[in-house]
Amino acid sequence: MKRRGRFVQPVGVLVVAVFASVGCGGLPGRPQANSIPVDPDKVSNFMLLFQQNCSGCHGVEGRHGAALPIGDPVYLAYADDSVLREVISKGISGTSMPPFARSAGGMLTDDQVAVLVDGIRQWSQPDALAGVHPPPYASPHSGDAARGAAAYATFCASCHGPEGRGGPQASSIVDGTFLALLTDQELRTMIVVGRPDFGAPDWRNNVPGKPMSSEEISDVVAWLAAQRPKFAGRPYPSPPLGEHP
Repeated sequence: MKRRGRFVQPVGVLVVAVFASVGCGGLPGRPQANSIPVDPDKVSNFMLLFQQNCSGCHGVEGRHGAALPIGDPVYLAYADDSVLREVISKGISGTSMPPFARSAGGMLTDDQVAVLVDGIRQWSQPDALAGVHPPPYASPHSGDAARGAAAYATFCASCHGPEGRGGPQASSIVDGTFLALLTDQELRTMIVVGRPDFGAPDWRNNVPGKPMSSEEISDVVAWLAAQRPKFAGRPYPSPPLGEHP
């Protein structure tokens, strides 16, 4: 089209050119592919799920957190997949470990729980125990607190002090708040696995050449449990100011 000697491109051609240059995805107001929210139920990336749900307590890659080192190869040789699935899905009642499976009140699907179990298992090491069989995960017998005091003196006092209130190499393990945060099974797991990220040995290395037996571990757990307060963190009662007891 010419107007006064000049060529004028039809408007329709211009519109087609604009569409061709920007594409349908670049239209004003149309969301880009990377800006569309992902359905939380469809997230299947292990590291993302672990970071959002687990690392706050258990640390990056399951270590160096406040809670048990679930990324430690000794722990993974001690706890099988059924243990991991049970704890992740249902949590641990009475502790700071909540349930994560939707069926138990959490936010994760069963498939996402399976992704976490499989991903954590990838941190295993075939030679973590060097052919040594660990004590049973769940104690097959009841512990005895009196025997536990003697076992504690043999295996634990050198680090945690003669009464468990802290020693030259480790802190108190009879603190009421600490004991209230852990079940007997968690205490057993901690004794077996240790806290390698904090320098605490596993059940084989408290006394060189003398690993703890399953019975001695159960007895130490019983000794610790006997010192767990009924009401953790509750101060001793005292009369109001100005009053006599």
